[in-house]
Amino acid sequence: MNRRRVVITGMGVVSPLGCKLDDFWGRLVAGTSGIRNIQTFNVSDYTSQIAGEVIEFNPEDFVEKKEARRMDPFSLYGLAAAKMAVNDSGIDFSACDTTRAGVLVGSGIGGLQILISQMRTLDSRGPSRFSPFMIPQMITNIIAGQIAIEYGLKGPNFCITSACASATHCLGESLRMIERGEADIMVAGGTEGAINELGVGGFCAMRALSTRNDEPTRASRPFDMDRDGFVIGEGAGLLVVEEYDHAVKRGANIYCELAGYGRTCDAYHITAPDSEGEGGARGMKLAYEDAGLNADEIDYINAHGTSTKLNDKGETLAIKTALGENNARKVAISSTKSMTGHLLGAAGGVEAIASALIIRNGIIPPTINLENPDPDCDLDYVPNTAREAKVNACLSNSLGFGGHNATLCFKSIA
Repeated sequence: MNRRRVVITGMGVVSPLGCKLDDFWGRLVAGTSGIRNIQTFNVSDYTSQIAGEVIEFNPEDFVEKKEARRMDPFSLYGLAAAKMAVNDSGIDFSACDTTRAGVLVGSGIGGLQILISQMRTLDSRGPSRFSPFMIPQMITNIIAGQIAIEYGLKGPNFCITSACASATHCLGESLRMIERGEADIMVAGGTEGAINELGVGGFCAMRALSTRNDEPTRASRPFDMDRDGFVIGEGAGLLVVEEYDHAVKRGANIYCELAGYGRTCDAYHITAPDSEGEGGARGMKLAYEDAGLNADEIDYINAHGTSTKLNDKGETLAIKTALGENNARKVAISSTKSMTGHLLGAAGGVEAIASALIIRNGIIPPTINLENPDPDCDLDYVPNTAREAKVNACLSNSLGFGGHNATLCFKSIA
């Protein structure tokens, strides 16, 4: 089968570092932390009281006020990011065959804020006062439907929920559908809005979150010896993924090529990664080989890099296995979660955007707060300061609870 080339032509981001592409990129390169004390609810009884909240976001810039009140934050963020991505792409769907344009957007958790509000309604007013919109507001697939309705897109449409690998799986499966001729255009990525009492409380109960509450901007510290857990974040990263000739014909601005995809499973533990990183290593190798590359042709890796003890050590081992020891020591690696926190099901979408911008701009964002390197994490993580570098090919890793591993490979347009 002749595989069609696939490219990125539009991107939209809602993040703790901003809700405009230029703001997000500028702060990423500057090493700015988006982690703050949580403002949206009372966290005095929580062990972790910090997060990467979205603060520069006005829902009414994207949807009418009445409609915004009916939407969970994850849907609002996702629809906003989709609109920004479509606008960035310059695509006119009225001039396209919309039966060959689809949407594949994931969320790890979905409408958790709606669940909280409706449970409060049940407790205070009884079951007769449930909102008739409760179910469609909550379900993880609703955002893919909303985006399709917005633009009249009648092609493939669904969501993938694979915890923190959700967005990366959505982008990878969009790549597969386009290269096989099942679609010409996909709006793909992930969205999450779980900074609330249940989301933070659940991760606190797992002891997964950093408790460095007195210095939030220094709390997310991937690969550092003093890391003590991840910092929860929220937002959305949506991309317009398009068949190359289709994009060229309409004169699209092409960021880079989405060239390879690997997905594996650890089959090891419901939350802990395989300590040897075997599954993640296979995923990376599948991705760069799928792109027609060798290990020594990878210039950069956007690490999953959560700032947890197990992930960072295991991912370091996985990179060494996937690339070989010598190549692993030459490749630049960074974790943008050091600045955004962990956006859960949206993480892979936001990090795909970062990867595309790295290829476009020739600058690698740093891993901030890397002050006391862990001896078990002994690769080049671009500590604390951005680095100018020509990046022709890069990988972006996402690992999710349940042992889900997904890696994308991006290439510059030759």
